[in-house]
Amino acid sequence: MKTSRYWVAVVSREHAMRGIAGGFIQVCHGKQSPLKRISKGDGLLIYSPKLSMEGTDKYQKFTAIGKASDEDVYAFQMTEHFVPFRRNIQFMEAREVSILPLIGKLSFIQNKQSWGYPFRFGFFEIPENDFNLIASNMLVHEEV
Repeated sequence: MKTSRYWVAVVSREHAMRGIAGGFIQVCHGKQSPLKRISKGDGLLIYSPKLSMEGTDKYQKFTAIGKASDEDVYAFQMTEHFVPFRRNIQFMEAREVSILPLIGKLSFIQNKQSWGYPFRFGFFEIPENDFNLIASNMLVHEEV
């Protein structure tokens, strides 16, 4: 049996909301190669450093959590001259969580002073323990 992997996609909150509504992820300005690294069932977190791609308002929250629902990476015609690649994601009901109280506990952030460094890559793999820590803060559990 294949072991799941866990990923962080860096996407503005505005674009994250579009992806959640449509059940897809689009990363790194529409590049195909990062999305091909994901396998069906892999976990995905969306981290939103800003509210909008063009804006300067900081957000610094994990805004979505889900898993890859299939193996397909597909082109999507957004405009005449922009055809980005997308991947279908099954998003879970979740609350947005600030990264700030989690920085000290996350192993993928090695330099706690320059904690934003890993996010500069736009898309990267994280250890399962880090994914689970973030997920435990995000997932909305039904009251019994």
